[in-house]
Formats: sequence, C-alpha cells, structure tokens
Amino acid sequence: MLIDRIEPDLDGTDLRIGIVQARFNAWAGEALTEACLAELVALGVDADDITLVTVPGALEVPLALARLAGQGDFDALVAVGCVIRGETYHFEVVANESARGVARVSLESGVPIANAILTVEDEDQARTRVQEKGRDAARVAVEMANLMLALSDGDGEDDDDGQA
Repeated sequence: MLIDRIEPDLDGTDLRIGIVQARFNAWAGEALTEACLAELVALGVDADDITLVTVPGALEVPLALARLAGQGDFDALVAVGCVIRGETYHFEVVANESARGVARVSLESGVPIANAILTVEDEDQARTRVQEKGRDAARVAVEMANLMLALSDGDGEDDDDGQA
C-alpha cells in the first residue's frame, strides 16, 4: 500500500522563530534560551531570523506568544521558563495555567509553539534538564514549522497561475 508520508524535517533554513523567555528563575530561563538558540543556529536558522523577548514570569508567556503569533511574522515560537515547586499551591496554578495558555495560543493561532517551560520539584532537577530541554524545544519548533509549511503547501489554494 502506498501512503503519502511527510517525514520530519529539521532544516531551519529560512525559518523565522520567536522565543518568549520568563525572567523568574532567571538562571534557568537563560540556560534554556542559550541551549535553544545554539540548536536553532545549528539547525540552519539564521540568527537574524530569531526574535527574543522576555516577560516577568511563566504566567505572562502566553500573552506575549499571542501577540507574536498575531503578527504573522513567525513560522514557530518557543516558550521558555522554569517553575520550581514551592511550599504553596501557587506552583500548580502557575504550571497548569502557563501550559494551558501556551497550548491555547498555538491552537487558536495555528502557529506551532514548543513549550520549554520546565516544571520541576527543585533546582537540581532544573539544572539537570535545562540543556536538553532547550535543545529539544529548538528541534520541535523547526520540525513543527516545517510540518505546518508542508501541510499548507497542499491545502488546495490557488497557485500563482490561478490553478487550484
């Protein structure tokens, strides 16, 4: 049986990527961002095609993502931050609501968003995960941007010559 298969594509050439980084737990956000940026460039994304904005914390990330997605300038976005469990229920609120907001922005805008907001029990878990999670977010952003572009290429819209 012959099936139409779209293979994963990690070529970042000509992609435009936006990153929103939460400043709370700044050391973790900065490490995630550095790893993400290095991987994006390694995948072929031109540094001039990357925009980085920062916000106070994880709860503010979805709003900034929504504004970037609404501009229509980005092929994919990345959410970066770190929420570390404390002694109160606030951890659950921030972790759940930031994740829900990131997913909502992606689904409503149609712009893929790699969620690299760590939710961890302690600093040691965060330190163990920041490098790999940052690199993984870059790979997810590039792969999903290319997938969305591949899917839109076959959407039945008219070509330049007026043919469907």
